[in-house]
Amino acid sequence: MLNITEPLPWNMQPNTPFVPISHQGEVVGFCKPGVAAQVVEALNENDRLQKALLLACRDLAAADPRLSAEERTQQYIAQAERPKSGTRAIARLLQERQEELDVTDEEFAKFCDSFRLSREELRNICTGE
Repeated sequence: MLNITEPLPWNMQPNTPFVPISHQGEVVGFCKPGVAAQVVEALNENDRLQKALLLACRDLAAADPRLSAEERTQQYIAQAERPKSGTRAIARLLQERQEELDVTDEEFAKFCDSFRLSREELRNICTGE
């Protein structure tokens, strides 16, 4: 039986203010003012970082013309993505776990020893071997 006091799934709040977010002069969405400021700041920061990466790659391409700046940029972006499998993924997970535990390298090595992961195996994983 339907509970009559349960709130309805759809609702509206006509007095809640929203501000438009625009990209290159065209409105792409609406958000509450505080959220909109964070979204716009993050997106603009992303654009600045992309431009900085492209400039750095152009400098590198000028010194070593085997790859264009755009190809080098895509190469760095691919390297910066979170690994999904393989030793790089394991190394990233281990690094995150160490940060979560807030322990030193030595303490973390002892932690890994408790799971029968030798220091040599741990060192090889962290170096990507």
